[in-house]
Amino acid sequence: MLNPDLKTDTSLSPVEYLAKSKGMEISQIEQMMVQVEEMGRSEGLNMDLSNTVVANSQNAHRLIQMAKVHGKGDLAEELLFEAHFDQKANIDDPAVLLELGQKLGLDSNEVEKMLNSDQFVERVKQEYAEAQQLGVRGVPFFVFDRKYGLSGAQSSEVFLHALNQAYEQQSANSNSCDVDVNC
Repeated sequence: MLNPDLKTDTSLSPVEYLAKSKGMEISQIEQMMVQVEEMGRSEGLNMDLSNTVVANSQNAHRLIQMAKVHGKGDLAEELLFEAHFDQKANIDDPAVLLELGQKLGLDSNEVEKMLNSDQFVERVKQEYAEAQQLGVRGVPFFVFDRKYGLSGAQSSEVFLHALNQAYEQQSANSNSCDVDVNC
C-alpha cells in the first residue's frame, strides 16, 4: 500500500492517476507501464497496467492479514494480484473481497464481519510504517533480510547480485554462520 489516503475512483485511469500524483507526463507513465508489462511477460506474468482499477488497497491488505492467521497469506496475495491485474477487479469492493475470501476457504461471515469493523487496521498501519522506514516509495519493491531493498521491476541478474551483496554483508557481520546461513 503506497498511499493509504487514496480514494478509490473507478472512473480514473491508472495512467491519469499516476501522471497526476507523480507529476509526470502521460507518455512517460505509458512507457513505464509498457516496460513493466514486458518484464512481467518475460517471467510469465500477464499484466495490463493501463486498465486496472484505481483503488485503495487497505481492505485488501486487511484480507491478507486475515488470511495470514489461517496460513493463507501468500495465496491471498496471489489471488489479489490476479483480481487486480488480470481480472481488472476493484480490490476495494467488499463483494470482490468476499469472493476472494471464499476462494481462500475463509468463512464468509467472518470476512464480512472483518470488513465491517476495524479488525487488522492496526496491523496494516504497522506494515505501512515499516515499509516507509525501509524506503519503499514504489512498487514493486523487494526487501532482503529486512535491511536491503531493491526497487522496480528488475532482471534476474540484478536480483542475484542484490542477494549476493546481502549475503556477503550478512556474512561479514557474522562470522559464526556457515554457507547455509546456520548461525
